[in-house]
Amino acid sequence: MDWETLKTDCLACQRCPLHTTRHNVVFGQGVENAEVLFVGEGPGQSEDEQGLPFVGRSGQLLDKYLFAIDLDRASNCYIANIVKCRPPQNRDPLPAESEACMPWLREQFRLLRPKIVVCLGRIAAQRMIRADFSVTKEHGTFIEKNGILFMGTFHPAALLRQPQNKPEAFGDFVALRDKIHEVCEHTY
Repeated sequence: MDWETLKTDCLACQRCPLHTTRHNVVFGQGVENAEVLFVGEGPGQSEDEQGLPFVGRSGQLLDKYLFAIDLDRASNCYIANIVKCRPPQNRDPLPAESEACMPWLREQFRLLRPKIVVCLGRIAAQRMIRADFSVTKEHGTFIEKNGILFMGTFHPAALLRQPQNKPEAFGDFVALRDKIHEVCEHTY
């Protein structure tokens, strides 16, 4: 499957009940040869309205962190979510919803072949790194799985609610920058 086919099929998805309440499928955003993939849990209200990931207040914070380490969603990274449709009232995605959506993310992953995956928040980290991953205790730590480095960090929305964690999160992004210099070929 190529990017266009994948996106077309995903935009028409009706695999779970979330399709009945969405405005837009939030497929993802970035470059299709990105070596760094960011994965969040799911779209919020602004993302659902615009059809793009991380465009609200938390997205603005994420963009500042990306800019600080020379990343940009338009030129050298990719941003996606576990689920592609907004859960009502921004609740956590249900296991069945995550399971229904995972084939879309797996195919994005297969096409991208990232060297580094950054899980933004608990839901993404527990789904992609391991079920008992603790963002508060293990953030910023790189874990290798099948030759790919995974790191969990605080979700930008959580940082807006708990700004005292911003210095630690920024430290995670500095560590990410250093790891990119170490293992990536064309991100910079």
